[in-house]
Amino acid sequence: MANSANPEGRTGVRIVVAGDRGTGKSSLIVTAAAETFPTNVPRLLPPTRLPEDFYPDRVPITVIDTSSNPEDRGKLAEELKRADAVVLTYACDQPETLSRLSTFWLPELRQLEVKVPVIVVGCKLDLRDDQQQVSLEQVMSPIMQQFREIETCIECSAYKHIQIPEVFYYAQKAVLHPTGPLFDQESQTLKPRCVRALKRIFILCDEDRDGALSDAELNNFQVKCFNAPLQPSEIVGVKRVVQDKLVEGVNERGLTLTGFLFLHALFIEKGRLETTWTVLRKFGYNNDIKLSDDLIPYSSFKRAPDQSVELKNEAIEFLKGVYESFDNDFDNNLRPVEVEDVFSTAPESPWNDAPYKDAAEKTALGGLSLDAFLSEWALMTLLDPARSVENLIYIGYPGDPSTAIRVTRRRRIDRKKQQSERNVFQCFVFGPENAGKSALLNSFLGRPYSGSYSPTTDERYAVNFVELPGGIKKTLVLREIPEDRVAKLLSDKESLAACDIAVFVHDSSDESSWKRATELLVDVAGHGEDTGYEVPCLIVAAKDDLDSFPMAIQDSTRVSQDMGIEAPIPISSKLSDFNNIFRRIVNAAEHPHLSIPETEAGRSRKQYHRLINRSLMVVSVGAAVAIVGLAAYRVYAARKNASS
Repeated sequence: MANSANPEGRTGVRIVVAGDRGTGKSSLIVTAAAETFPTNVPRLLPPTRLPEDFYPDRVPITVIDTSSNPEDRGKLAEELKRADAVVLTYACDQPETLSRLSTFWLPELRQLEVKVPVIVVGCKLDLRDDQQQVSLEQVMSPIMQQFREIETCIECSAYKHIQIPEVFYYAQKAVLHPTGPLFDQESQTLKPRCVRALKRIFILCDEDRDGALSDAELNNFQVKCFNAPLQPSEIVGVKRVVQDKLVEGVNERGLTLTGFLFLHALFIEKGRLETTWTVLRKFGYNNDIKLSDDLIPYSSFKRAPDQSVELKNEAIEFLKGVYESFDNDFDNNLRPVEVEDVFSTAPESPWNDAPYKDAAEKTALGGLSLDAFLSEWALMTLLDPARSVENLIYIGYPGDPSTAIRVTRRRRIDRKKQQSERNVFQCFVFGPENAGKSALLNSFLGRPYSGSYSPTTDERYAVNFVELPGGIKKTLVLREIPEDRVAKLLSDKESLAACDIAVFVHDSSDESSWKRATELLVDVAGHGEDTGYEVPCLIVAAKDDLDSFPMAIQDSTRVSQDMGIEAPIPISSKLSDFNNIFRRIVNAAEHPHLSIPETEAGRSRKQYHRLINRSLMVVSVGAAVAIVGLAAYRVYAARKNASS
């Protein structure tokens, strides 16, 4: 396998040389650039440029000399923060300068949050006392254990021209082909994200899907990555190297995934990181071993605040196929380990953390049904379309990723058309503490009722399918908003733009809970009227198994009639009596014009606008009458003059 070309996007590498005074910084730089040892070295060199053909990667290097004088500390810090790599020098004949690396220089880099590769260079090798010969590994091993940012160590002599070019070669290589993202030096193994990326590349190259790269497939891989074919003898040699070390790395069909991973670990151990990086970059990976931004079709999901993104049928059918291929026992239960396997070619599983973790219904065995699997995808597409499309690519979506999703019609148009065409609806769930919001979400996910109260401190999501008459399925996303987060939410003008419907939950046995719920309803409705993002609203009277507070029916009737919305819907999570609440939420979201509340302020504003419009109409009618009258008079006057 060949060497890499210039990594895309790199126009240069900036290397900053730092270290104690008298350790040979300037001599190192001049000797590298001029290929001759200087007799007179300035105290501080100007930026020095090494030409692009200096090293095989053909990327120009700019070397920055620095001063270690106390008065120059500000300038030093500024240069270190701009570095792509740092070369730290010590003098081989001055042991105290080596000690200063771990007591001052490396801690200083951490203090400045300089997170770039560090090359430690022992200068003046020719001056070291021959009586104190100690191996570089012995000296540096404890320091490298403590400071993992050190990429490599090297000793050199500018005076005798020993390993001078190698210093900046290693520094450039650490930037263009870093070890950190690929390899764990402590365990001497490939890092998980690297393994997952190489597994995806292997699967993409395994055209016949037989779990091995045949000679033809291996050759195609070589041509794609390195623009040069492998000779038959070279293919035999590659497989022999693998088989000698790892019997399962090769089988009768070719190079297995295990063998493919072993080869890359071998390249890295031998210092040929550029080989693995070339492969990763040819398949679109960046230095974080994630797909480059230019492979994610961001323009496909540009949208107004009141538009959302959904998966198209083609993507849903693809995901159904993925589910079936990973549901090994065909029991409509994708176990957690099988879900991990689905995303084993992505940098990590996107559902391991909030808001996706525990957002979908689990089977009795703790897995995901097909509906729950698709619901998670619908939630991710709604909340983070880029992440959803990116993960579709990782798991092998075969089509153009920009065609996998669609942007919905604006919600304000839905209200005017009096119907929504969405397949995924987002419902904001408001209510005071201990009103029953969490119980509502839990019941939506088929979880048993719990009598113990645990307040929700962060926003939480629940997603599931809701079956409508005629067998039509819609996806409903419930977003629980804790009471103390409402003010912050409504401080954003566009906070309700993404909301298809809002539900206000109260404890039907507690009058104070009811009053607070109506206050929240008025606040949300008023915010919608003020911003133009009005949303349909429903009131949910939870804990219907308890006795209602006095005047509950009269109060709720008055509020719902005053605001022009449906009367509160009674439910009991304890008795599993939900009164078709989820279907009613979807129905209200599908016909948004029917359930939009009107506040007193909003009603007054509308009456004022009507009054103004009527006044303008009267004025315009009066003006029209006057114009017609004037025209009639002119006709009359003209006729009179003609007859006389």
